[in-house]
Amino acid sequence: MTSVLPNQKDMGSGTYTFSSHPRVVQNRRKYRGVEPLMFEETYNYGNIMYDPRVVRGNTYAQHMLPLSAQPDPVEIQRNQEARRRALAKKRAKELLRPRTPEAVEGRKHIHVQTELYLEELSDRIEEKDMECQTDAFLDRPPTPLFIPAKTGADVATQILEGELFDFDLEVKPILEVLVGKTIEQALLEVKEEEELANLRAQQRAFEELRNAELAEAQRLEEQERRHREEKDRRKQQQREMLLKEKETAEKVAARAFAQQYLTDLIPSVFSSLRDSGYFYDPLERDVETELMPWLMDEVEKTLEKNDLGRTMLDILIRDVVEKRIDDFRNLELKGPASPDI
Repeated sequence: MTSVLPNQKDMGSGTYTFSSHPRVVQNRRKYRGVEPLMFEETYNYGNIMYDPRVVRGNTYAQHMLPLSAQPDPVEIQRNQEARRRALAKKRAKELLRPRTPEAVEGRKHIHVQTELYLEELSDRIEEKDMECQTDAFLDRPPTPLFIPAKTGADVATQILEGELFDFDLEVKPILEVLVGKTIEQALLEVKEEEELANLRAQQRAFEELRNAELAEAQRLEEQERRHREEKDRRKQQQREMLLKEKETAEKVAARAFAQQYLTDLIPSVFSSLRDSGYFYDPLERDVETELMPWLMDEVEKTLEKNDLGRTMLDILIRDVVEKRIDDFRNLELKGPASPDI
């Protein structure tokens, strides 16, 4: 199965084509004999996922033991249980071991020596001062050029033409596949977004239609409610009108009966009321009920003002008299006045 680079016309599409269609590889024998020449060999195609000859996983560290050398499953399970118990004991010891609390902010823990016996640190070189008398300074010779000593062995490698990896040439098909897949995924995402936008538009249209139908239903219910209330109000008005007509008819009948009954009774009643004193003189009644109470109130207010004036005058006189009495007492306590006064 060989790959072919796309031509210049297919550069925009970014597809990766093959020269031949994929096919199943035939199971061939390792050594050819005479039989395949005489008649055609038949092959059995199967799934390699279930083929016991196919090794799965890491093939470098996998050791296939023969059936006779394989360990006993009971022994393996016993070893696993022992290993699990050892790990559990180790983990329990780690949990029960006292630990150092976490360092405060801005500090960190370091390893220090906490043994009972001190250990001498010998990584520091001992030093001491020495002195000597030297001659006068001489002219310093020029410093020779430093040339490091040659170490190791020289190794050379010969690279022929075409052995190195040409990045621009090798990465082109991979880059085209990546770009094609990216563009394809982008187109799929754009189509999905358009489909989602169409679904949202359909949902909005459906919601608007549903809201319009709901508003229409509410309007019809409100109209039915108003009609029902108007009908009940008209019935109530009709009942009230019939009741008023009945009461009016009864009142007219009662008035006619009372007028007929009281025709001869009114003169006698008025005369008896006049004799009993129920009819009075309006002027006299006005004088008794309006003038006399007002006059008495005014007289009472005038008398109260006179009494208040007399009371205030008596209080002033009493205060003046008490003040003079206190002044005379103070003069008597001080003694006779001096002749200069």
